[in-house]
Amino acid sequence: MSVTRPTFMEIDLNNFKYNINQIKKIIGSNVEIMPVIKANGYGTYINTRLDIINEFKIVAVATVDEGVFLRDIGYKKEIFVLNQPFETEIEKIILNNLVIGISSKSFAKKLGQTGKKVKVHLEIGTGMGRTGIHPFKVEEYLKELGNNIIVEGIYTHLSSPDCDCEYTKKQLESFNIAVRKAEEILGNLKYVHSSASNAILNFPDAYFNLVRPGIIIYGYPASDNTLEKIDLKPIAKLKSKITFLKTVPKGTSIGYSRSYITDKETQVATIPIGYADGFRRTFSNGFKLYVNGKMAPIIGKVCMDSCMIDVTDIDNCKVGDEVIIWDNENIKLEDLAQKCETINYEILSTIGSRVPRIFI
Repeated sequence: MSVTRPTFMEIDLNNFKYNINQIKKIIGSNVEIMPVIKANGYGTYINTRLDIINEFKIVAVATVDEGVFLRDIGYKKEIFVLNQPFETEIEKIILNNLVIGISSKSFAKKLGQTGKKVKVHLEIGTGMGRTGIHPFKVEEYLKELGNNIIVEGIYTHLSSPDCDCEYTKKQLESFNIAVRKAEEILGNLKYVHSSASNAILNFPDAYFNLVRPGIIIYGYPASDNTLEKIDLKPIAKLKSKITFLKTVPKGTSIGYSRSYITDKETQVATIPIGYADGFRRTFSNGFKLYVNGKMAPIIGKVCMDSCMIDVTDIDNCKVGDEVIIWDNENIKLEDLAQKCETINYEILSTIGSRVPRIFI
């Protein structure tokens, strides 16, 4: 596929498949994988690749509209909406045959009033402090569901499986109580799930019959010790090119607010990526990009659509030369996250839609 903009994200499909196979080795053949492809596949746009997602019986998204998008591109298998939807979305849920997570009584009442069959998973609140049915109130909740609501699954979200073993065990104890009560009333459920990336690596007793890996399917660590437990291959590289090059004398101001003044004759390259692309203003004045085998610091403030780097020490630099924002080797996604005092999830998932994704 040709690149229409000099700034683009390169997505390696073979690495994605490799990561899925690594997860399969850990969980075994009796546990199904439900890949979490919300937020445009964590910013990779893997959710647009029907050939890839068709490999899975069920996929997870965060919103009803994300599920509708998958139906529109032709995905016909099960789509699970992780988050409690809103009442105004019920028509779209039914029309697009989406499976939804529910825990709100008012929403369940509205769903029951439609009289149309809807498949759901009960979300149990075991300690995330977000949404969910109290583990001891499953029976009460089930009594309020209309006959048109088909309960196919039950799940919870573990808040701290990377850092608090005891708390996670308490969450699982609460969840097991809820599962037993639900299956006592409904019989065996099709799907029981609690494990995202960190729980997959740290709590094998929490697999049940379905896991929902997120960041690790894209090849990035979910916590500091992830790569000690699973071999992953990052799937995304963010690249650009030099579009303008000039040499300026000492004392030249670079960028907005004159935040950088050259202290010597300087060769300045302009790179067409800025904060509107998800490349943070935090990277201003100092964060280094990789050009022709060397690191080049950003000088001046990152603009909405571009940034400038000092390429004085890089030999034979010219317009069109490749610039690496991250390549998982010379610059890691985690380097950008550390600079922004955040996590790799946030950096990856917030690269803007005007940055083309190129699949290899």
